[in-house]
Amino acid sequence: MAISEELQSHLLSGTTTLCRAWALVRKDGTTYGFTDHDNDLSFEGLTFKADTGLTANALEQSTGLSVDNTEALGALSAAAVKEEDIRAGRFDRAAVRSWLVNWADVRQRVLLFKGTFGEITRVSGGFRAELRGLTEELNQPQGKIYQSSCSAILGGEGCAFNTLQPGFFTEIAVEAIEKGKIFSFAELAEFDDRWFERGRLTVLSGAAQGLVGLVKNDRLSATGRKIELWEDLRAAIAVGDLIRIEAGCDKRAETCRLKFDNFLNFRGFPHIPGEDWLASYPVRSGENDGGSLKSGGIAGLFQ
Repeated sequence: MAISEELQSHLLSGTTTLCRAWALVRKDGTTYGFTDHDNDLSFEGLTFKADTGLTANALEQSTGLSVDNTEALGALSAAAVKEEDIRAGRFDRAAVRSWLVNWADVRQRVLLFKGTFGEITRVSGGFRAELRGLTEELNQPQGKIYQSSCSAILGGEGCAFNTLQPGFFTEIAVEAIEKGKIFSFAELAEFDDRWFERGRLTVLSGAAQGLVGLVKNDRLSATGRKIELWEDLRAAIAVGDLIRIEAGCDKRAETCRLKFDNFLNFRGFPHIPGEDWLASYPVRSGENDGGSLKSGGIAGLFQ
């Protein structure tokens, strides 16, 4: 980290007016500013509130690719971080920046930390959030997995399919909901049975606006349609709230070709040998000439 000459001189003066400030940006774009100073601070177009009760432990930093980490402790309040927002996952993987600031002259500051929120836990009257550095993104397996099913996410960069085109999504008001995750509709019969299975459900209005759930089951019957999510959205959803449901993909080659007409972007290996190869052995019957299985060449290995 680079420290300006002015801030360096202030640190060496022996009498300092220092505090910490944090900027927090959720994935939905909502931005928060916090400081442990007695008064609000303003810089970089953001106001850092002093009455939020946010503090942080000492930052652990190291050279190389080790992950920088620390913890932030904060109080829950209607003006800042709300318990229902944490429970709904709105702060998951929020972007965080932390500065050391001379509150007497906010131009004298240095960026100490840049990363994301990790695990967030509820404590009495507040919350505890793990802060993870930028190198945390490197702390995951790399490389391609060779498997028969597609490794891309539907609509993602590798897939390149637009799920928001006619016939592959619908926007509809909630008619009935059970346990926060089972939606029932009297109509919605223009889509085939299981059309939305493994798809996405996005809430477009109401208290849960912006939250996304993954579809576990989609059943069409004579009495209507029932769509079940893998888990509840952890926020209140009321009848009349607008939702968007997108088609799902089971990642099979046949589905990619027939349902989405997107086989050129298929990211799997549908012809890779199955586990039967591991248990196969030569036998006397059949032709063991090393030819194609479909032509009967080494089919005798599996008899």
